[in-house]
Order: sequence, then C-alpha cells, then structure tokens
Amino acid sequence: MSGLSDFNNQVIEEFRANKGVVGGHFANAHVALVHHVGRKSGQERITPLLYLPYDGAYVFMGSAGGAPKTPAWFLNLEAADTVTIEVGEQTLTTKPTIIRQGPEWLRIYTQFTQYWPDIYTYEEKTERRFPFARLDPVG
Repeated sequence: MSGLSDFNNQVIEEFRANKGVVGGHFANAHVALVHHVGRKSGQERITPLLYLPYDGAYVFMGSAGGAPKTPAWFLNLEAADTVTIEVGEQTLTTKPTIIRQGPEWLRIYTQFTQYWPDIYTYEEKTERRFPFARLDPVG
C-alpha cells in the first residue's frame, strides 16, 4: 500500500469513528468521503476530501496539492452520473457538475481560497488551473 493510501485509510477510519470529524491538517475543515468508480479500472474507491459548502451543494477542488495533472478521483467524478458522499453521519447521492471556467468558477475559487488559503501554495507548484466538482444532492 502506498503512503497516500495509508494516509487516506487513516482519515477514513477517523472520519467514521468520530461522526465525520477529523484532526491533523484537516482539523476544523469540512471533510467528506467521496465514493467513486475508477473510469478505467471499474473499482470502487473512497477518497477523503476537503469541500466547500456552496449553495446547498458540496464543492471539491481538483488541486492534488499542486500536482501537474488533475487527480484521478476528479476525472472519475467527471465521468459519473451520480456520486455517493459521506458527510458527517449522512450518506448522500449527488449529481456532479464540473466547473472549469466562467463566472461560477471565479465565485467558487474566491470562496474556496478564503476558506482554504493553502490553495495559493498549491498554485505555485503548477501552471494548471484547478477545476471544481460541484456535487448537488438528489432525491
């Protein structure tokens, strides 16, 4: 298992044991467990991710900490019709909308950077503009 997988598994365990609350670098942050299916492998995966509450939706940024490529989990959300997320003690079905540019991208970017200023550090590592996945609850 890779270091990232080990880290993610620890966060998932902590999230579930503490009703959606985690510590460490993500203390006091909004964290959700995002269930997604690998668009190539077909395997179900769970990724703990920071999110921005936004107009009743959950917004995730495909920053990968400033890596040169968009993270695989983001591309999996982009390929999905619906996505299951765990928030607190709730499990929700959501519909993803991908936002890569335009006025909504700028509004979300402004709010996200105010909420999580580490984004500025991530931007210094890459030329890539970070896309957003807006997950709106359905049903």
